[in-house]
Amino acid sequence: MTRVKRGVAASKRRKNLLKDAKGYRWKRKSLYAAAKQAVIKAGHYAYRDRRNKKREMRALWITRLNIASREMGIKYSRLIKILDEKKILLDRKVLSQLAVENPEIFQKFIAEVHPNINSGKNNA
Repeated sequence: MTRVKRGVAASKRRKNLLKDAKGYRWKRKSLYAAAKQAVIKAGHYAYRDRRNKKREMRALWITRLNIASREMGIKYSRLIKILDEKKILLDRKVLSQLAVENPEIFQKFIAEVHPNINSGKNNA
């Protein structure tokens, strides 16, 4: 059987890992063992936070919608219930963008969906 020298593959593997650790601080950017731990931990954080980002964005949309809908005199939960009853399939992201970027159109939309609402500020 022929002899296999493995130095090239090992060097390439280490070099690629150190490339992934570029920009890290102290020995985590230059020492293989520390860099390996740092890259693995960074991968765990990245995986976790890709999911957390979705949660945080949904919470932001809901907060924006609640503020905008309360200015119109209706609570967020009531607004969502009305939209569900009327089978309006706009999601929270779209409604939030509408409320932030085009408040006058959002007011017309709320008035159309819930005609009993006084358009404008709440009296309370």
